[in-house]
Amino acid sequence: MRTLGNILWHFPFLGFVNAIVVYICGLILTVTVVAAPIGLGLMEFGKFLFAPYSRAMVSRSDLKTDQNGLWQAYSTLIMILYLPLGVLLSLMALVQVVGLLLSLVGIPVALVVAKSIGTYFNPVNKVCVPQAVADEIERRKNQAVIDRHLG
Repeated sequence: MRTLGNILWHFPFLGFVNAIVVYICGLILTVTVVAAPIGLGLMEFGKFLFAPYSRAMVSRSDLKTDQNGLWQAYSTLIMILYLPLGVLLSLMALVQVVGLLLSLVGIPVALVVAKSIGTYFNPVNKVCVPQAVADEIERRKNQAVIDRHLG
């Protein structure tokens, strides 16, 4: 079913065009070095848009990967500077989701855009992973909440 969703995303809805544009924008921002954290996040988002029904975007902190402290501090600064643009892009994506949900044909695209709102808001330190990895991360978070409440 996910494969069918990915095929429908690419051919009738031209999802590969979105993926290529986002990936190239990320590449350009990464080359500028100053906006590299945003660029790397957009490149990961571009990878997500190539197969949105079989991949997910997760925070790098959820993956428990080590990162250079200086890079983390710089990424946080860039994230704060990106915040107004992120809010604007998220609101635009939300309007797009509502518009797409008004038509039966637009529902598959609306699902992809809805999954992307968090990345539009903040692409810094986001990683594209297979859906199984994202599901396992979510399961472990939920298990921690259950353990905390049940003792």
